Amino acid sequence: MEKVAVEVGDMAPDFTLKDQNEQEVTLSALRGKKVILSFHPLAWTRVCAIQMQDLENHRAEMERLGAVALGLSVDSVPCKKAWAEAIGVRETLLLADFWPHGGVAQAYGIFREKNGFSERAVFIVDAEGIVRFKKIYPMREVPDIGEILRALEEI
Repeated sequence: MEKVAVEVGDMAPDFTLKDQNEQEVTLSALRGKKVILSFHPLAWTRVCAIQMQDLENHRAEMERLGAVALGLSVDSVPCKKAWAEAIGVRETLLLADFWPHGGVAQAYGIFREKNGFSERAVFIVDAEGIVRFKKIYPMREVPDIGEILRALEEI
């Protein structure tokens, strides 16, 4: 099966996943807001922790720009809950792309079959559900939160 990547200009594939508090989050229910989809490979790793803490620490700026950030990885809900508490993420929703394993990452074309987790990637979806920003980062690189905020301002 050929892997189809989601590109800028495409309609963002819809999904429903549970967050760290076991609440369902549906992408299409967030229409009217810009949505940052911040994919990270695995919880309990340093670079992933910094990536999620950056989202948490810049929540007010994102809200001012009409945006909400979601952190996604293949980890389970209980894992995401324990990790969020451990790294001090209280408001940012961390979604469990656990079952089907990496299904959302697969839908976005960024699932690494050999590793069983996603690329480190950021997509920004506009208020109408169209992907307006996409960047895949090296595994050991924290996404540049300044770049993400600048992209939000331009959308």
